[in-house]
Amino acid sequence: MWTFDNPPAKQLLEKYHFTLSQQWLDRVRLASVRLNDGGSGSFVSPHGLLLTNHHVALGQLQKNSTAEHNYVATGFYARTPEEEMKSPDLEINVLESMENVTARVQAATRSAKTADQEFAARKDIIAAIERESLQKTGLRSDVVTLYQGGEYWLYRYKKYTDVRLVFAPEQQTAFFGGDPDNFTYPRYDLDMALFRVYENGRPLETPNYLKWNAKGAADGDLVFVSGNPGSTQRSDTMAQLEQERDLVEPNYLKILHARLDTLRKYSAGSPEHAREAAARIFGFENSLKAYEGRYKGLLDPRVMEKKRKDEAQFRAMVMAKPEWKAAYGNAWDAIAGAEKKFRSRYKEQFYHGLDSTLAGLAMNIVQYVAEIKKPDGQRLDGYHEAQLDSLKQQMFSPAPIYPDMEIARITGALELDVQGAGEDDPWVKLVLGGKTPAETAAELVQGSKLADPAVRKQLVDGGEAAVAASTDPMIVQARKLDPMRRELIKWTEDNVDSVEQRAGEQLGKARFAAYGKSTYPDATFTLRLSYGQVKGYPMNGTKAPSKTTMFGLYDRSASFDNEGPFALPSRWAEGRDKLNLATPMNFVTTNDIIGGNSGSPVIDREGRIVGLIFDGNIESLVGDFVYEGETNRAVAVHTAAMTEALRKLYGAGQLVDELEEGAR
Repeated sequence: MWTFDNPPAKQLLEKYHFTLSQQWLDRVRLASVRLNDGGSGSFVSPHGLLLTNHHVALGQLQKNSTAEHNYVATGFYARTPEEEMKSPDLEINVLESMENVTARVQAATRSAKTADQEFAARKDIIAAIERESLQKTGLRSDVVTLYQGGEYWLYRYKKYTDVRLVFAPEQQTAFFGGDPDNFTYPRYDLDMALFRVYENGRPLETPNYLKWNAKGAADGDLVFVSGNPGSTQRSDTMAQLEQERDLVEPNYLKILHARLDTLRKYSAGSPEHAREAAARIFGFENSLKAYEGRYKGLLDPRVMEKKRKDEAQFRAMVMAKPEWKAAYGNAWDAIAGAEKKFRSRYKEQFYHGLDSTLAGLAMNIVQYVAEIKKPDGQRLDGYHEAQLDSLKQQMFSPAPIYPDMEIARITGALELDVQGAGEDDPWVKLVLGGKTPAETAAELVQGSKLADPAVRKQLVDGGEAAVAASTDPMIVQARKLDPMRRELIKWTEDNVDSVEQRAGEQLGKARFAAYGKSTYPDATFTLRLSYGQVKGYPMNGTKAPSKTTMFGLYDRSASFDNEGPFALPSRWAEGRDKLNLATPMNFVTTNDIIGGNSGSPVIDREGRIVGLIFDGNIESLVGDFVYEGETNRAVAVHTAAMTEALRKLYGAGQLVDELEEGAR
């Protein structure tokens, strides 16, 4: 997960005799994109064609679907530009430039005497840097914390919000094998989708795209992944990891199970309920399996012993030098103290939630009208000047909100809050007001008009006066809860965040002093470059192959009698004879990836796209905390499979022509 300012040029030259040029890096960077739906993607033609995963596009497919047109189930293909389908609230970011602002951030915090003063000063200067950059360049500007605060970088993004769906297969094809096969390998998924990015009402014309290599990757090939890994915790201290193991993961798993159970019951009510809940159920199932893997890793004595030894070695190096000890030596104890304080209010952190789109929008509106009156650096995170455009796009999204599902979600969340925080918890008592969770949910949703984006905009435009006068039950509820939310945020900042930011920055500086920049920082949902090989691995006493083929897809379906998650859509069942079944379907690489890399391109030495990341294997789930290259594998869709299916099954020859034309 190397940053583009510090690429692994030396390692690539020594291990693979590959020279990484600046021209190669720039082209790959400008062809790579980040999607605000939580994934990555890449431009694959000079006409704004963007490739990502079906499961990254799933939210937009769901938002465009209706009872009459369920694009999640049936797929979608726009045969003409006029048929391309506008995404309600998708934002695409392309990293235009990076600037090291570490000296400026650290200078602003130097005179602070306490952790909370330092926290406030850091927040203020970061907001100022982002605001100045936005005003100067017009580009989305984010200050990114790397190496726990050892470095701060200003990332400037070109932002696109006119993004239209061009192609997506049926979800059963994209997610063949369903939840049983999720995070496993061998796999047989066509987890792909194509959007087209528009600028000023016309398809984006760009020289920065990845040429299509229809042959794809072969066993042993050197390959790269350029994408936006979400978050890793490999630099966490043992105190943080133990807290994660003993408190955070068990409670988060409890919440995920409850949310999923609520949606499954709702989904069973009718086919329309099942359609409405499909994308959320997929998301929760995906998260649940990922967090179960994380938790299993934290319970593994070998993993924790490795982390314990690494910390002991690092700490001994710091303590051995008096100047390092004086500057950095108290960081571990400071973090341990902050983690202990967090435990005193953990129920409020986990069990004060409504799991509601409407409630989230109401909170945004109530906080927005209050925050924009404050100096930029004193606002809550998410409401700084440089963040407002993206926030407004979400607040005023025309995506449908389903009232029956809102009631079910709020009811389930409140039942869990009562169980987790207790009936006498002040937040629970305030929300319920003596009523049952079901009664409360029904009153909030049925009396609210916030499902209409015009109503939301009217409230925001009316400012604090309009919000204070509103009788919408969701707004009234948000107003009541806002002081409690703010108090908890302030307490957490003062007692946990400020302490851990200061101590984390000390440890970041200590790592630079001890090791330099010989490794990459934890993932931060920012653009990274990973290198690796197409390579199988030992598994269950045998060996997993580096690739699967379309033969295997049909065999796996037949082995389960073509039922349940292993059923083939009719297009595939009836179109078998049209396909070359020896075509590679999926493949695995040793690239270091994590959630957020979904939709990342797999790239060959020449900078051509040869695959599409869509998952990791079960052995990769501990990768949040430690990377182990023997069995940890990234799983990708092969470009040969995409080419074969588009042309022979979906009648999308025009798309293939566009891809292959760009490759010439």
